Amino acid sequence: MIQREIIQTWTVQHHQHSPIHAAGMVLDPAKMQEFDPFLFLAEDFFKKGTFDFHPHRGIETVTYCLEGKLEHEDNKAGKGELGPGDVQWMTAGRGVIHIEDPAEGDTVHSLQLWVNLPREHKMTEPRYQNLRSQDMPVREEASALIRIFSGSSGGIKSATKNYVPVTFVEINLEPGATISQDLPGDYNGFMYVLEGNGLFGKNKVEAEKGQALQLGQAEERQESEVTIQAKEKMRVLLYAGKPLNEPIVARGPFVMNTEEEIRQAYRDYMDGKFGE
Repeated sequence: MIQREIIQTWTVQHHQHSPIHAAGMVLDPAKMQEFDPFLFLAEDFFKKGTFDFHPHRGIETVTYCLEGKLEHEDNKAGKGELGPGDVQWMTAGRGVIHIEDPAEGDTVHSLQLWVNLPREHKMTEPRYQNLRSQDMPVREEASALIRIFSGSSGGIKSATKNYVPVTFVEINLEPGATISQDLPGDYNGFMYVLEGNGLFGKNKVEAEKGQALQLGQAEERQESEVTIQAKEKMRVLLYAGKPLNEPIVARGPFVMNTEEEIRQAYRDYMDGKFGE
């Protein structure tokens, strides 16, 4: 088993965008190719009225609710609600128009990841998977609990459907606990520390709350793992996925493979082809 190293760490910087919205980029959209298949990860603190109805095409959004109550509605009669610890996995596919809004009087703290869709699935039908925290499979070991939102951990698998193979786990460790998360060798990956601090990877890089870490590479045909040791009680999110190695053309809410496909997406949206 190849032990993954940590090749870089960074501290997420948050900025106030309006009186009701502050945000920080955990994963910089300028590094889409480097973190393929992940496009970016944003951490948001926001109140009702921040995000109006808006379209998407060619991607999946993975929204993790940390605090507050997040209400969702779309133009295809979809409606739902996320509470703390819940995840919504939305496949925009050929096109969806939706809104994500906190309940009245609430402030929501969330993380939203954009996952690229492969060329053959860019125009798939939209779908939603509401992943309730209490319903997710868990891997429990001494002083460690891993909640598996997608992929697997220690042989325990999630039933989440993926167009791109993705491992997404929440790792909870008591002080002094150590855990190893297994990953296919060709997956790109990163982690974000939500609480506490600890040592990460073969090279035992130290990181704390508010910091992110990029995993080093392994060989495609090799199995690999990353080891995490908690110095304090710690909560960490790990995202890893199989790279697409395809051209990325991103404009606003649309991510396609060519400029013409982007222009077509805007034409379709303006012509009402995403629905009312």
